[in-house]
Amino acid sequence: MAERVVAVTGASGLIGRALRRRLEREGWRVLPLVRRTARPGEVTWDPRSGAIDLAALEGAYAVVHLAGDNLGEGRWTSEKKALILRSRVRGTEVLCEGLWRLKRPPSVLVAASAIGWYGDRGETELDESAPSGLGFLPEVCAAWEGATMPAAEARIRVVNLRIGVVLASEGGALPQMVTPYKLGLGGPVGGGRQWMSWIALPDLVDAIQWCLRPDGPSGPVNATAPGTVRQRDFARTLGKVLGKPAFLPLPSWAVRLAMGEKGEALLLEGARVAPKKLLASGFTFSYPELEGALRAMLSPGAGT
Repeated sequence: MAERVVAVTGASGLIGRALRRRLEREGWRVLPLVRRTARPGEVTWDPRSGAIDLAALEGAYAVVHLAGDNLGEGRWTSEKKALILRSRVRGTEVLCEGLWRLKRPPSVLVAASAIGWYGDRGETELDESAPSGLGFLPEVCAAWEGATMPAAEARIRVVNLRIGVVLASEGGALPQMVTPYKLGLGGPVGGGRQWMSWIALPDLVDAIQWCLRPDGPSGPVNATAPGTVRQRDFARTLGKVLGKPAFLPLPSWAVRLAMGEKGEALLLEGARVAPKKLLASGFTFSYPELEGALRAMLSPGAGT
């Protein structure tokens, strides 16, 4: 039975909920790591204090680490940026140092990272071999991935999953994107030439499961669909799917005024990220192109 046990941090988040549903449906036993007093079938951990119930993790086949402060909530003040960094790095350190101490460590750790690793890279197509970019998000991702080193030293196969913009019906960025279109205010952001690397939530869950296989990949893995688009093409396609106009641009100055550094990094910058490792390993995307992904995610009852 131990080979069918997966411990998951961030199990209550958008990705974690979808992953848990899928794994449990397919016969896995999921152990959520929680920061409150654990109920039966849960594992207590507290990244702030460094506490973690290691005994409950002994013999688990895998760990999926998704926990981290939400990038999209609130303005990026110095305090918020410190929280973003600390929540990712400290939590990963506590988890991976704990895994290093286990007598029967998991076979694989799939640890969330982000395409923020690459920064704003213009027209260059980027695979997993590309170096880290410059700026706050690349610095966060570099520290985040670096914090998994103790797990690698324990001979656990570590996958640093660099996740793109997740398209989902039940949360995340997509419902926020849809609102202005429904009001007739949709359109490209900034100049619209920036690249947008995205992935549909069901494909992301599939990719995580793919990485859990005994012969799965290791190291950095780009979790983005092959159909990367420019932001203006994303706007046009979303308008088409919704049957709404998509010609009203949101100027760069308005983004900077309203959102500051966060708007610059998340909306005005971009990277053309390719899922080279996933494709080379034989992974098949259910939603490789944007229009099909949007239609599926915006249909009634969409999910995983």
